[in-house]
Amino acid sequence: MVNEALQRVPNDDGNKNIDQVNQIRDSLAIMGDNNTAFSLPQPHLQRTKLCELKDSDLDPLYVEKREQLKQLVTSIIRPKIVQGKPLNGKEFVSFLEQILEALNKGEIPSTGSLVEIFNKAILERCLKIYTGGMDRLNLPLPETRLEKEHEESRAESMKVFDEQHFGHRHVQQSVNKLDEEMEKMYKSYNLANEYKSSKLCEELYTHCEDVMDQLQVLRLPSMAKFNAGFLQCNQSFEEKCVGPSKIKYEQRMNKMLGRSRSLFIKEYNHRLFNWLVAFSLVMVVIGRFVIKFILLELGAWVLFIFLETYTRMFWSAESLYYNPGWHFIVSAWENIVYSPLLDLDRWAIHVGVLLLILLAYWRCSGRRKQGSHSLLPLYNSHRDGSNHQRSD
Repeated sequence: MVNEALQRVPNDDGNKNIDQVNQIRDSLAIMGDNNTAFSLPQPHLQRTKLCELKDSDLDPLYVEKREQLKQLVTSIIRPKIVQGKPLNGKEFVSFLEQILEALNKGEIPSTGSLVEIFNKAILERCLKIYTGGMDRLNLPLPETRLEKEHEESRAESMKVFDEQHFGHRHVQQSVNKLDEEMEKMYKSYNLANEYKSSKLCEELYTHCEDVMDQLQVLRLPSMAKFNAGFLQCNQSFEEKCVGPSKIKYEQRMNKMLGRSRSLFIKEYNHRLFNWLVAFSLVMVVIGRFVIKFILLELGAWVLFIFLETYTRMFWSAESLYYNPGWHFIVSAWENIVYSPLLDLDRWAIHVGVLLLILLAYWRCSGRRKQGSHSLLPLYNSHRDGSNHQRSD
């Protein structure tokens, strides 16, 4: 009967008064785990005057049952010890009144609230276990990985709670609260993951965009170098850009790389043509007046005439780009300008300075060597008058 009377009342509408009643019943149920029922008949018909009636005025059966109840209470009661001193009846009544007054004022926690406080401390420890596991993660992470880590940290936290929680009636309520708090924290970690993923992918995208812009303005245009930078940038983005923002930035990345490649290919042949024309003229001057190497000058003239006459014959430079000879020139140019061992665009100035030094040294040493015969077909010099002496 007592257990049925202390059952929770259904509260589908969320009525606050019914919630309060259920809390009281839960507290009474915890405090009344060990109870003994004893029935008493009605003492007298005039209930309002019971305090004024003597035992002789009461129902004899009631008086008899009351004496039996006293004996039962006497048999199971133990003296109350306060500060090491057993209390007598009057002292115990006074102590009980003080306790009831403190409980009514909320100064002393009830058994139900003690259970809640104890479980609250466990909840805090379990939440620290969850946050400790999640804080070790190096965000950003893929969404599936973050969800997996969340489930593992949640399971560990729930395991600790199952091992340390107190009571049975408040367990489900505490479990729901713990789960709710962990879900709130998980949403926060999701937001942090999205922010860090977006920031990281944006940095990688901006870096690749800068790299593509730099490749567009190479001093010495090279398709091989552009393709190498293109692949390196794309691979770096694929490896380092992780998290929920990756799909969005992958689309932007593909569009940007596609535009950069199209623009570079469009300008590549035109820039290379102009560069080769200038290069051929420079080689003519060097072969004619600097090192005086006939074959170098002839080769430069052949290249210059081929480039100029072909475009004049077919009215445009674009038609040249489909010629097999042009493809041979492009292949040779790519092998000279860029390779895994030497990036001529990067070291062009250094190589040019070195060549000038070697050329100056070669010219100076050649002048000091009188009568030496060069294996190269050089222009004859008549500045030396040793072979053209006047006759006396």
